[in-house]
Amino acid sequence: MLRFDKSRDAREVWGAGTRMRRGTSAAFGGFGARITRVTLALALTTCASTHNAQAEENTAPPPVVYPTAHLLSSPSPSWAGAYIGLNAGAAIPLYRGEHLQPVFSREPPAYDLFPGSGRRSGVSFGAQAGYNWQIGKLVYGVETDINLLDGQNPRNGYFLAPKPHAPGEFLSYNLNYEQGSAFFASLRGRVGLSLDQTLFYLTGGVALGGTRGAAKLDYYDSKVTRAYRATPSGSRDFKYIVGAGAEHPLSEDTSVRLEYFFLNQGLNGQFFPDNKETLYWSKTRDENHIVRLGLNHHFGVENRVPGAPISKNEDGEDVTEEIYSVHGVSTTAVQGFSPFKADYTGRQSFTPNGQVRSGTLSDVFMGVRLWEGASAFVNPEINQGYGPQNTLGAANYVNGSTTRVGTGAPYLRMQRYFMRQIVGLGGRSEEDTQDAAAASEQLESTLAQVAGKVDHDRVTFTVGKMSVQDIFDDNQYAHDPTRDFLNFAFITLGAFDYAANAWGYTDGAAVEWRKNWWTARGGVYQLAEKPGAIKIEPVLFRQFMAVSELEARYELVGQPGVLKFLLFSDNGNFSKFDDVINAALISQSFPPSVSNQQRRGQKNGFGVNLAQQIAPSIGVFARGGMNDGRYQTIDYTDVNRSISAGVVFDGDLWERPADRIGMAAAASGISGSFARYLQMGGLGSFIGDGGVGSGSSLHYYLPGRPGSPTGAGRLTYGAETVFESFYRCGVTDWLEASIDHQLIINPGYNTARGPVNFFGFRLRSEF
Repeated sequence: MLRFDKSRDAREVWGAGTRMRRGTSAAFGGFGARITRVTLALALTTCASTHNAQAEENTAPPPVVYPTAHLLSSPSPSWAGAYIGLNAGAAIPLYRGEHLQPVFSREPPAYDLFPGSGRRSGVSFGAQAGYNWQIGKLVYGVETDINLLDGQNPRNGYFLAPKPHAPGEFLSYNLNYEQGSAFFASLRGRVGLSLDQTLFYLTGGVALGGTRGAAKLDYYDSKVTRAYRATPSGSRDFKYIVGAGAEHPLSEDTSVRLEYFFLNQGLNGQFFPDNKETLYWSKTRDENHIVRLGLNHHFGVENRVPGAPISKNEDGEDVTEEIYSVHGVSTTAVQGFSPFKADYTGRQSFTPNGQVRSGTLSDVFMGVRLWEGASAFVNPEINQGYGPQNTLGAANYVNGSTTRVGTGAPYLRMQRYFMRQIVGLGGRSEEDTQDAAAASEQLESTLAQVAGKVDHDRVTFTVGKMSVQDIFDDNQYAHDPTRDFLNFAFITLGAFDYAANAWGYTDGAAVEWRKNWWTARGGVYQLAEKPGAIKIEPVLFRQFMAVSELEARYELVGQPGVLKFLLFSDNGNFSKFDDVINAALISQSFPPSVSNQQRRGQKNGFGVNLAQQIAPSIGVFARGGMNDGRYQTIDYTDVNRSISAGVVFDGDLWERPADRIGMAAAASGISGSFARYLQMGGLGSFIGDGGVGSGSSLHYYLPGRPGSPTGAGRLTYGAETVFESFYRCGVTDWLEASIDHQLIINPGYNTARGPVNFFGFRLRSEF
């Protein structure tokens, strides 16, 4: 049932409210939306019982018994429950050689270069956390780990090579690599048998790491000297890890393990171009044998801080202080659009022939209660698949549950790792739904949490890697693309150009001050190195976003509601559209590009967010806002002003509490300078119906000119309008199925294309 509790803050009011993630790509926080999130929390708490000499019966309370796995209590120990541990071992690379091969040139294989490799056997050490289930002797579970991996970087230095067609003579070259990713991480499943007291198991899953840094190749010959430069690179192949191990108990809550892994981080390719026709290609297969020892601490299945009181929530369920929390969500969405009318098609347009794509997003959330009021979280996430047109074609993109960085093979990312500290300010205690992990640039919702009690009035600090949407612009009725509306226009405010990498996450810090009927929030987050880039700005406050939000909770005609006011400011290196257009006119170089005029700037914006309950099972929402349209899109989407509204009906109305129906509409626009940039063939982050070629004259890009490239300069501006409706069906306690329809009028603000109909089916599982 949709309901409000005025005593709770924004996320609490919405009952585990949702957080959005960019599509690319990113939030979790209450059981509302993510692909797979599992939170593992662990903490040790002590409590002592005191003797009351004046008690009537003069007796002492029984001693506190700490929950353990009781590994040594029987010939077949219980492995069920959460655990955390450390590991150390050795890694042996399978391939040590390096090979730089000239391609796209007339150079024969004799010009191949074989620098001595710096790859060698090295140490590996790290940490792991997981959760087991047990049925008799059968044990199965999920585990994640992150580890340093030594000895994987290529060799730098000065090398000699035989000179082709000149026996006895040599040429020379210098090769220098920047630091790569000397680590690996994984998210794996485990299955095994507990025989006597030892657990024997097999394990396998998706791996992360193996990226090489940027490199320089300087080639010297008696007649020519050439400089080649390569950007950082990593394999787009499926990275995986498989292995086996044995684990044996040392005490009631401690075990030791021995493991072997085969780690495949894919075929790493790197291009070394020069300013002429020659191009060198480096290819190295990153594969390792890993043998390691590990030590684990087990918490068992009784997940309660010793001595903590047990109370009831509003549904009559037991609530206590958790030591750890484990949750997972996986969402698969199949979405397509039918053929539509289009006068032309550009580089970033929906194809008029129609298309169907699918994608899966799976999150695991692990958290730990560190001390009073403090907890830590980590969120490994597996992405696979594509959204329609791979996230291009509309300013308000159609699928927030699919990552922007699409691939055919599954890949792993550590999307979140942060700490949270809650400082109580008094008032009555209440169930802790604030201490929750939130999900991403494609799923941001409040699912995982370490449950407990917190003060009604409090200050909450959050520091680490997260999504801005984990904290700001939440809305009970429209924020979670894994359960409710899919379109970007309803997941969050379209004009909220928030800081994030291509997946929707970034490094930052936020503080929330909650009082009786209001909450104030503020945060500082790092921008990406470049707008829409994969990497986050590495230098603190060199490029950043400041954001604040004021939330008011109230009642209107006896029905609860929440109203939020949002302000944000992006400070970094990005382009003004007018500067880009003027530079193109002066140089007579078209189409214009925002990457050529980036300099220090400040892009400001604001928004209003409303959620209002009309009846216990009916709610409405609305958002509206705008940003400084003189500047290019920083990350979120190509919108300068937006307004959206909708209504949601809970399944209690027709005796299906897990079901929901939603209907909404949104309209978005861009500034005049942004429209002129698109009319000249420029490309935005998500849209661009302009030219596919290049020319030296502006007339080449004007409509109706002979020889104009397809779509060049033909944008006929109109507001982009979106209508969406969905029906979500609760199949079981852990499985939901949804159908979705969207109609987009003037996709990419172009009246010459569309309207376009999108149809989707979504399957979401949660534990």
